[in-house]
Amino acid sequence: MALSEVTLNDKIEVIQASTGYPVIQVRSSNIISRDDVEISRSFHRHVLTPDADLLGEDADVVAIANAVFTDEAKAAYAEAKASTADDKPSYSEESK
Repeated sequence: MALSEVTLNDKIEVIQASTGYPVIQVRSSNIISRDDVEISRSFHRHVLTPDADLLGEDADVVAIANAVFTDEAKAAYAEAKASTADDKPSYSEESK
């Protein structure tokens, strides 16, 4: 009776955000098998933005990120991030 466990990226999606930049959604499956028969499967998701650190990502995710996270996408993301930061009140403004 041999147990084995494998984790793999079973879904990688590129989503175009309404603000003009893409994000990548990665779904990983953790599969536990006994004697080559799957007995359990669980999922984990994470999202990558154009400023994401790709260290530790699988090669397939890195390849997709390098293709879609262009300089234009990175600039659009930085602009969107800066504009939302400008919209947030500072602590001193909130207390007035």
